[in-house]
Amino acid sequence: MEDEELEAIRKQRMSELQAKHGDNSGDQAQQQENKQRETEVRNSILAQVLEQSARARLSNLALVKPEKAKAVENYLIQMARFGQLGGKISEQGLIEILEKVSQQTDKKTTVKFNRRKVMDSDEDD
Repeated sequence: MEDEELEAIRKQRMSELQAKHGDNSGDQAQQQENKQRETEVRNSILAQVLEQSARARLSNLALVKPEKAKAVENYLIQMARFGQLGGKISEQGLIEILEKVSQQTDKKTTVKFNRRKVMDSDEDD
């Protein structure tokens, strides 16, 4: 990962911490600006680590399941920060990551049917 991006992330975090502890007036404009800057940094990192087709798949997933897309984005950004990515991730590589995340977050649901014998009053014995 490029040092410039890491430095930009660090500056953003520092400004967030200073804003949080410096003045508690709740300056919404500053918070909005920080949030926008964070989104831009995330998007730039994802653009560097994902191929175009993988990026499109991730954005489609974000429309349907935003929580899962956010988890995958966080996973990819973390891998990029620690230098665990060898290059750009293809669509197939993203699918594998999605399967991994799905297995970790899957909730097992079970359905139990209680079948009862129904007495039919219309039958003649």
